[in-house]
Amino acid sequence: MNIQPVFHRLVAALLLTGCAGVSVAHHSFAMFNQTKTVEQKGVVTEIQWTNPHVWLHLSVKAGGKDVVYSYEGAAIPVLKRVGWLRDSVKPGDVVTVVGNPYKDSSRTGGSFNYVILPDGKHLGTGDAIPGALAPPGP
Repeated sequence: MNIQPVFHRLVAALLLTGCAGVSVAHHSFAMFNQTKTVEQKGVVTEIQWTNPHVWLHLSVKAGGKDVVYSYEGAAIPVLKRVGWLRDSVKPGDVVTVVGNPYKDSSRTGGSFNYVILPDGKHLGTGDAIPGALAPPGP
């Protein structure tokens, strides 16, 4: 009996099983308080188009000083499907972020559900997070 085909099938099955676990792995949004919505207006200091999720950093005046809030969005392909482009939001833009804060109040920021641009346009995340779809824009 030739054991080589059996061995190849076993290796292929193990590889597929291992890859399936990685492909469905996704971090939880349990760190965000999804029962609370915050709205903050500020100046975009940075936007990071990185995997697995896009990050938007917003400088907000608080108590007379600038505080940077970091908001996590959806993955790049998800944002592109709902109309985001790399230059939709740029450093220096004054925007309003609407999202869910961290449960841990020592952290600044949270997850963003949508962003209101200076012209009033709403850009949502389109993610499968409850409440993540942007309301109808003006």
